[in-house]
Amino acid sequence: MQCLRDLKRCGYQVGCGFMTGSPWQTAAHLARDLLFIQQFQPEMCGIGPFIPHHDTPFARFPAGSVPFTCYLLSIVRLIVPDVLLPATTALGSLHPRGQEMGILAGANVVMPNLSPADVRSKYMLYDNKRNTGVESAQHLQLLSERMDEIGYHIVRDRGDVKHMTERRRASDRG
Repeated sequence: MQCLRDLKRCGYQVGCGFMTGSPWQTAAHLARDLLFIQQFQPEMCGIGPFIPHHDTPFARFPAGSVPFTCYLLSIVRLIVPDVLLPATTALGSLHPRGQEMGILAGANVVMPNLSPADVRSKYMLYDNKRNTGVESAQHLQLLSERMDEIGYHIVRDRGDVKHMTERRRASDRG
């Protein structure tokens, strides 16, 4: 956490986050994480459900919950209103409409998978990672349609906080 503070003090845009439903996670851990996020005010905050991987010591632990992750996304949206808050691939891996649920809870970023299609299956941070192709950059139109269905639209701007602040100021002027 000190490293993040040092980077922010140097002028870098920084991010932080955590997994929900991680093994041995307690309400006290979550409260401490949320307090850190509120005090730190990161530019991006990634919160997604824990999903086990079969080759780790955590293989037999249950996955985190989509509804609880969405609940925490809504809290982060309230305590850091301008944060870039992704609806993670993990949400989409646990529920077919998980990313949409994340957006409706307060997330404002859905990142397409930019890995080449022929290597995506090798990039498995957890078991059953969504790899249908729908989440890929090649199917941006499908992603756009999914967001349109819930009343949102895809913006293809840079997305960093500095750029969005400049864009907001320009919009306010004119």
